[in-house]
Amino acid sequence: MKYLIRAKVEVDGMVDKSDIIGAVFGQTEGLFGPEFDLRELQDKGRIGRIIVDIKHHGGKTVGEVLIPSNLDKSETALVAAMIEFVDKVGPFNAKFKVVDIIDMRYEKIKKITERAKNLLKQWFREKTVDVKEILNEIESAVKVGELIYYGPDRLPAGPEVDKSNTIIVVEGRADIETQ
Repeated sequence: MKYLIRAKVEVDGMVDKSDIIGAVFGQTEGLFGPEFDLRELQDKGRIGRIIVDIKHHGGKTVGEVLIPSNLDKSETALVAAMIEFVDKVGPFNAKFKVVDIIDMRYEKIKKITERAKNLLKQWFREKTVDVKEILNEIESAVKVGELIYYGPDRLPAGPEVDKSNTIIVVEGRADIETQ
């Protein structure tokens, strides 16, 4: 659905959700001809299922009515205005007030944009390229073993003999330089 009509409802008596939905359908029927009959619009998929959330307080019923709309902006605004003129639910006086018409596409776009920003931040955090690290890796891959002298006998050894946890014994100096 493209839009969502949000309306507050207050009824001077104890009623059920179905009573409120019935009043909306009944009191808007025929106001602007068959092309704006809510039942017809619902059958054609132009108006979604009407959602009602209510609570009972001190002999009154209060709550919120949500009406999804796939109509254009002006048609959705007309339906919203029609809802505000529902003044009875069953035998009780009622007051409907449209609080907001939400552009669901805009809300979806905002959420998608925020998610894209988060994904991009995460991607850069995880996959940043450290040029120095890459250069060191390349140099160490092609590095010819430097020769150092190790111990009191000054034996020829590879450059990291004192840092390594493994020592490989070879025949001579030439073998060290090619490791």
